[in-house]
Amino acid sequence: MNSRNNPLSAREILEGSFLENRARILEVAAFLDRIERAEGAPQAHDDYRYRALLRAVECLLKPSGEVTKDILENLSDPTPEPIECAAGMKGAVGAWKGVKE
Repeated sequence: MNSRNNPLSAREILEGSFLENRARILEVAAFLDRIERAEGAPQAHDDYRYRALLRAVECLLKPSGEVTKDILENLSDPTPEPIECAAGMKGAVGAWKGVKE
């Protein structure tokens, strides 16, 4: 058992979940490839969701033991006050539209 009280060793986690996570990474790569091949790709690069996803991928490249937290913070609205009214909003978009550069 390690210091984080995980019942599995790093090796066991790797062996048990590698293929599943390989597929997830390939899905993200395919998504980005489809954007690049589509008409309007340069405009998509300016979209807040595209930029947020690239920042999330950058978090994956810096393993810290808190990558999930870092990605969630990257995608979340950091403002402390709730919005006044959600009228007109059609649902969650998955990334904060504000600027986090």
